[in-house]
Amino acid sequence: MSDTLVLRAATAEDAVSLAATIAAAFEQYRGRLVPESAAFGETADAITAEFAQGSGAIIAEQDREPVGCVMIKPVDGDLYFGRLAVVPSARGRGIARCLVAAVEAEAARRGLAGVRMAARVALTGNQRFFSALGYVETSREAHPGF
Repeated sequence: MSDTLVLRAATAEDAVSLAATIAAAFEQYRGRLVPESAAFGETADAITAEFAQGSGAIIAEQDREPVGCVMIKPVDGDLYFGRLAVVPSARGRGIARCLVAAVEAEAARRGLAGVRMAARVALTGNQRFFSALGYVETSREAHPGF
C-alpha cells in the first residue's frame, strides 16, 4: 500500500464514489444531530445534478481508492466548500487539511476573493479544526424551525 495521497478534481463519473465517501464519513453523526445532516440524503444522482449546475468536488485517493472528498461551488465571489469528508479508516493522516488547502488553492486559481464554509454549532470539534486552520466565524444561522 502506498502512502501517497493524490488529490484531483472529481468529475460526474465520480459521483458514486463521492456519495459513498460522504456516507461513510458522516455516519458517525447519525442520530446525533437535530435536524439530521443532509449528507445522509446525498446520492450519486444528486451530486451529478449539482455538477450540472456548476458545483464540483475534489477527491483524495490512496492506491486509487477514495479516502476523502470535499464539495465546492462558487457563491457570491467566493468558493464555498461543504461535505468535507474523510473515511474513518483514513483519519488522522492530515487528509482533511490537504483537502481544505486544495479548496483554497482552487479559489486562488479561479481568482475568487475567498473561501467560505459552514460548521454546525453542535459540532465543536469541527469548529476547533477550522479555527486551527485560520477560519473565523462571520455569522450564525439556524435550520428552519430551530
